[in-house]
Amino acid sequence: MIDRIDAMLKKHRETIAYIICGALTVAVNTALYLGFALIVHDMIANTIAFFLAVLFAYFTNCMLVFKQRPSWLTLVRFFGMRIGTILIDDGGMWLLLSLGCAGLVAKCIVNAVIIVINYLVSKFYIFKNNGQRSE
Repeated sequence: MIDRIDAMLKKHRETIAYIICGALTVAVNTALYLGFALIVHDMIANTIAFFLAVLFAYFTNCMLVFKQRPSWLTLVRFFGMRIGTILIDDGGMWLLLSLGCAGLVAKCIVNAVIIVINYLVSKFYIFKNNGQRSE
């Protein structure tokens, strides 16, 4: 039984690590959003939180998920893709806020959608196996 669990964990290590790092990134993003929302408008707080959380996500993805050394190329790709998702982030926030959704609830819903998109793009484009893995 333990051998099967160990084999499953090894087989799905990357996905499990991504989920954990994604949850941590959501927590960082949400905490920053809540802090900044005390002093600036929700949309500005969301944008600031987004960019700081992306920086956190980049380093956790490099070191813990895809096991690559940070590089300027992956940093540029990572931020480029994430800047694309700011449209989903801000657009989703705007839509849900305009429908009367509470800010924190809207933030959580939007982040769930973005986690899935980010994983797929990171796995198959940004951190694809290009000979740089440190494993």
